[in-house]
Formats: sequence, C-alpha cells, structure tokens
Amino acid sequence: MDYPEIPGLGAIRRRVGAELFARVAGPNGPASRERIHGSAGERWFGPERPIRAVHGDASMFVGGLRALLLQSLHPLAMAAVAAHSGYRGDPWGRLQRTSTFLAVTTFGTARDAEEAVAHVRDIHARVSGTTPDGEPYRASDPHLLGWVHAAEVDSFLRAHRRYGAHPLDDDGYDAYVADTARVAGALGVENPPGDQAELAAQLDAYRPELRATPQARDAARFLLLSPPLPWAARPPYAVLAANAVALLPLWARVPLGVPYLPVLEETGVRLAGRGLTRAIRWAMTPPPGAAAAPGGPQERQGPAGTAKPS
Repeated sequence: MDYPEIPGLGAIRRRVGAELFARVAGPNGPASRERIHGSAGERWFGPERPIRAVHGDASMFVGGLRALLLQSLHPLAMAAVAAHSGYRGDPWGRLQRTSTFLAVTTFGTARDAEEAVAHVRDIHARVSGTTPDGEPYRASDPHLLGWVHAAEVDSFLRAHRRYGAHPLDDDGYDAYVADTARVAGALGVENPPGDQAELAAQLDAYRPELRATPQARDAARFLLLSPPLPWAARPPYAVLAANAVALLPLWARVPLGVPYLPVLEETGVRLAGRGLTRAIRWAMTPPPGAAAAPGGPQERQGPAGTAKPS
C-alpha cells in the first residue's frame, strides 16, 4: 500500500522513520536488516504466512507493550526479568535484542533462525534464581516459557486484530498461532497452542499462578509513566501506552493498578491508537520512488527491526 506524499513532508517522514527504526533495531539495524531480507536460503515461513503479516505491521508497537505488562503478572517470569534482563538499565537494548530475534525467526533464513534460537536457549540455560518470596525459577523451564509465549502471541494477535493495516479472519489468526508454535517449540515450549481456542485455554490455565508482585507493579509504572524518552516523544508514547492498557483483560488490570475507563477507551483512546499506528506505518514506509531509511532496499519497514516487502 502506498501512502500519499504531501509536498514538504518527505524529509520529516524520512527522519521520523529512521529514528523509529534506530530505536527498535539499534546501531546494527541496517546490517541486520540486509542480512535478514537479503540472504538467500530457505525460510521457516514463506511470504504467504500470517506470521509475516502480523509481525511486519505497526500494530506490533502496541502489542509488544501489552505483552510486557501481561507477562509481568507471573511472579517467576517477572523475577527473572527484574534480575537478569536489564530492562531498567538498558531498556532499548532489550527491545532491540527482542525485535531482532522476532525479525530473524519470522523473515530470516532457516539457518539464521536456528542460530538465533540456539543463542536464546543458551542464555536461558544460564538464568536461574529465586523470587523475593523464595520461589526458585529457571528461564529454561518449559512451563514458564509457555506463559511468556502465550502472553506474547495473544498480545500481538489482539493488537493486529484491532490496529493492523489488513486484519485477518479467524482462520488467518488460527494459522498465525500455529506459525508461532514452530518458534515456541524450538525455544523449548512444550505443546504450544496451535490455534486461538488452544491459546485462550492455555491463558486460562495459567491464571491461578498469576499475581501482581511489587516488582510487577514497579515495572508497570516504569513502562507506562517513566519511559526513558525525550519529552517530545512522550505524547505519542502516552497514546501507545493507553492502547496497550486498553487491550488488557480486566483481570490483568486490577492487580497492576491500571485504570479502566471503558467509554473513553472505546472512543478517544481507540481513535488515537488508530491514528498513531497509521502515523508509524506512514513514517516507516518509504514514499514511491524514494530511498528507504539507511541500510536497506526500498521496503516497508515493520516494527521490531523488520522490513516487510511492499
């Protein structure tokens, strides 16, 4: 899809697109993008697969933040993140590592995807500890990995259904869940959900284990109220955060202490979210005949350091 270009806005569009790409992909983003999309070889997912449509869309910005909030409700997952991820000291680095992993496994060659998975599994094998309440955790625990996967996939799916440029039908979203199961299984998740019904059932099965620890509420305050951003970026981020919260189920909001304003969320928040995702999509899509952001061919730039071919 091409976006009409208003005279005089081309430079702004290129600058904003490049800044967004740099935020999510990091200093090695251009080289990573070239390798991911330019390398020849078999892929885990062909261009027709739903995982490409979802992970290459601007709605991932909303879904990613929603996933972090939801994942924080498992005390073991939150303790591991608080102790080992460096999300406070290096939040952008964590985002860039996650986005690169998503990009490689979704769009990259099978060989690169397998190497990325092996690298993550090696890291997980070295991460263990105890929660402040004395509960032991291991990042490689298949049950814990299952929660992280289910919360992430549910978040990306719901964000795409609401804000995606081309939402899928139910069969398409079932196929998306099935696509993500391939990555989850490679990471060590046992019996990952294969469709939306299985995903919903798995999320329900985890609910008795969930609670908002002080670490989870602290993370929510950091993500929603004090992100490390320049003041000029705070207003659009506030829209992003409001839409991530609006996609959370009520049972997740109450423990985290985030507001529930149904009338406002169904009107102003949702409209602002649509406007923001369209603006991101516009900024990260090079205009017809123009060069892409530095580091790659003319492609539609998705979030998470990806570039989805137009």
